[in-house]
Amino acid sequence: MKKYFLLLCSLVGFNSFAQDNTVAFANFEKYEAENKVLPAPNPTENRVVFMGNSITEGWKNMHPDFFEENPYIDRGISGQTTSQMLLRFRRDVIDLQPKVVTFLAGINDIAENTGPIALEDVYGNIISMVELAKANNIIPIICSTLPANHFPWRERINPTEKVIELNQMLKAYADKHQIVYVDYYTAMVDDKKGLSKELASDGVHPTSKGYDIMEPMIKEAIDKVLK
Repeated sequence: MKKYFLLLCSLVGFNSFAQDNTVAFANFEKYEAENKVLPAPNPTENRVVFMGNSITEGWKNMHPDFFEENPYIDRGISGQTTSQMLLRFRRDVIDLQPKVVTFLAGINDIAENTGPIALEDVYGNIISMVELAKANNIIPIICSTLPANHFPWRERINPTEKVIELNQMLKAYADKHQIVYVDYYTAMVDDKKGLSKELASDGVHPTSKGYDIMEPMIKEAIDKVLK
């Protein structure tokens, strides 16, 4: 009996450890306080959640008016991969009861921020979030990954072709399932299959001019799906 009791205790301890690590990995705390005080949307509110990484988080920091003047909620977390976003999708999207969610993700997976991952699994994580949104009556909008031909923090990786391939996969899925696809890539790519200094000083994160290109594109897509 003692042996089984000790085994049970060890399993409980392991589960607690695993849970704590999941919380840290997903960074549930990032928006926990904001989510708690956010009121439920009124029936006429066209609430939109922007799910993403540092490109999305930086958007609100650089162009706060875009979010303050629209019913848009930014839920980007710097450095995150799609595996992390999928874990926090319920807390940071579903529980906020938006009408629309936009996805801009994948570049940090290609950069191997949380380790190597197959492109099919990156795609799978994004599609899993799309399916969760649809199951909860939230309209998904899939955005292309932005162009990139190098990573300042991981120079050994050349992301160029993987970005193109991931976008092809996402567009094919969007077309097949009649989901609006926002093609930032084509609108922003330069002749080196990356982002110019004018649009992203480090080649990855948009400048104010970069966001100036993105904003009318995503707003048009949101207005389209809400008609």
